[in-house]
Amino acid sequence: MTRLLAAFLVCFFTAAGQRAPLSKGLEHFYNLEYDEAIAEFRRQIAAAPDQPGAYNHLAMAILYREMYRTGALETELVSGGNPFLRRPKMNPAPEDEKEFFAAIERSMSLSQARLEKDSRDVQALYALGVAHGLRANYNFLVRKAYMDSLRDATAARRLHNKVTDLDPSNYDARLVQGVHEYVVGSLPWHIRMLGFLVGFRGDKERGIRILEEVAQKGRLNDVDAEVLLCAIYRRERSAAKAVPLLQDLIRRFPRNHLLRLELAQMYSDLGNKSAALTVLEEMEKLRTAGAPGYARLPLEKILFARGVIQFWYNDLDQAIQNLERVTA
Repeated sequence: MTRLLAAFLVCFFTAAGQRAPLSKGLEHFYNLEYDEAIAEFRRQIAAAPDQPGAYNHLAMAILYREMYRTGALETELVSGGNPFLRRPKMNPAPEDEKEFFAAIERSMSLSQARLEKDSRDVQALYALGVAHGLRANYNFLVRKAYMDSLRDATAARRLHNKVTDLDPSNYDARLVQGVHEYVVGSLPWHIRMLGFLVGFRGDKERGIRILEEVAQKGRLNDVDAEVLLCAIYRRERSAAKAVPLLQDLIRRFPRNHLLRLELAQMYSDLGNKSAALTVLEEMEKLRTAGAPGYARLPLEKILFARGVIQFWYNDLDQAIQNLERVTA
């Protein structure tokens, strides 16, 4: 689930207060409605073309739409080893790549212009760090340019370190720090060694602790931290910690079918076959009822998840029946 995923940086800046309400564009984004999110972010840019955050949101939605299209938002990709490093390149449309980088460059130029006037502009520092983080993601996931990605990720972390230095109460800025620690700490030793020689550092356990803090105290990035932690907990064989996070996310984003698939997998990992299959049964009922987010969900996705769980629990006859329906 990417965003979930250990390599993803999705960061936003919010004002002081309790959990901030999401904009219309972000509601679409977290419910996997990427075309609608992109359209909304374009409208935001047209209405306020001098705000770097809107360009970051647009770039983020373009990248995640491609990841969703290719199936890269499902944590099977990180359930063992580092399959991101073996995954074939994604191939976004040239116009999408062009719009992604144009948005990143515009965000960076607007942020840098504000910082030239005030080097302590926290919002500009934050937006610039997000832009570097998004470019790091693109280089990591699409271009497979790992060292370029690490450089951008390090720049993002340094900028957000400045944010937390200036405003220690800004837990949202710590998301980048936590992701950077976890990603670098999880890379194969030979890549970590190269990074160490040029100044990259990472501590996987510290990264998890930081993300847990953001999930508890963040004002908007609690969403992103929870999504990331769900993927990380599964990768680290700590599925029990992910269940309450997924339940909260499902409540907040009911049209996101990937969250329920993840919950079924977590229950299965915990040895609770009944709960896992119940989640999938609920998904099938939502699909049959034409519920938003489920009406066009391919039945094969549910059948495959059910068959895999049944196979794990040695219910071979039922598993074969469901998997045969997938390939029929």
